Amino acid sequence: MANTRHESIRLFENDLLERLSHVHPLTPLVFWGPIATWLLWSGLHSDALSPGVVAMLALAGIATWSLTEYLLHRYLFHFPAKSRFGKWLVFLFHGNHHDDPKDKTRLVMPPAGAIPIMAVLYLLFRAVLPAPWLAVFTAFFIVGYLVYDYIHYATHHFPMRNPVAKHLKHYHLKHHFSGQGGRYGVSSPLWDIVFGTRPAEPPRAGR
Repeated sequence: MANTRHESIRLFENDLLERLSHVHPLTPLVFWGPIATWLLWSGLHSDALSPGVVAMLALAGIATWSLTEYLLHRYLFHFPAKSRFGKWLVFLFHGNHHDDPKDKTRLVMPPAGAIPIMAVLYLLFRAVLPAPWLAVFTAFFIVGYLVYDYIHYATHHFPMRNPVAKHLKHYHLKHHFSGQGGRYGVSSPLWDIVFGTRPAEPPRAGR
């Protein structure tokens, strides 16, 4: 019988670092879910937040994640690095996924990579948001991130027969395989439309 075991691209010589670059698909939910739940619980126990404010913060947190997803993917994960070290960093964070998009242990962000990014973003949020708003906003920002992670996983591993899900799957796979570039949104094409990075669809045959 042929060996069908998937061989991942090795990123680190150190075995511990290499293991940290591989995660089970449930890892982000198990790690970030309790954090988001605690933040939401602590925020909802604040007398300063009315239901209307909570709804506003929920929408703002998810929308901010959606924009962050687009900006990270476009400007960080596809950064046109020139130096050897810069190229290695881009490959480490995202290039390896383009070289091996079916590696299921690298389709969600490992906590080892997500924690520093989330920590920097949290400090930015804390600098601009009033204290009573911070926990709820951050909780829904994390929810947006988790939705993104699992949409990304699903686009590479599930048929996605629901019309919306099917559109997202085809949209993301065109980012990988069309050769057109663009299409940096994964959970939504919104920001590609806003910033003009959604390539025009080629005309269908027979038209």
